[in-house]
Amino acid sequence: MLEGKRIAIDVGTKRIGVATTDSANILCSPLATVSDVSEVLTHLDESVCLIYVGLPLNLKGEFTPSTRMALDFAKQLGKTTTIPVRLIDERLTTNLAQGNLREAGKTAKSSKGIIDQASAVVILEEALRIEKITGTPAGKSLEEVQDES
Repeated sequence: MLEGKRIAIDVGTKRIGVATTDSANILCSPLATVSDVSEVLTHLDESVCLIYVGLPLNLKGEFTPSTRMALDFAKQLGKTTTIPVRLIDERLTTNLAQGNLREAGKTAKSSKGIIDQASAVVILEEALRIEKITGTPAGKSLEEVQDES
């Protein structure tokens, strides 16, 4: 595994959720809700070694308008930082995040501002799980996904 923190991003139509790991890559925590790439950049520092962007495919694994939006965001991010950007399948992460928030006693209304961060946490937890099993970064590089689209 690469040394350093990871960041995960859940790109939504209205908000962008950001989550991060601790320095040991054990704990994933919500970090911020932002509106564009420039705001994401303010949360990056020299301790971040990898960025995961959720890729919202449909249940058949096909691209959708949301997939294109996330891919465009990832491309823009990749052009503005030297930190590697990887895309990871995020099917059903919002549903899982909503369930986690409900279990924590949050209503749909009270979790509106944090659901994107919670989804980013789910993406990051899955990425770390894959990294620990395989010993390599999860998901696909921008180049790999562009070749598929």
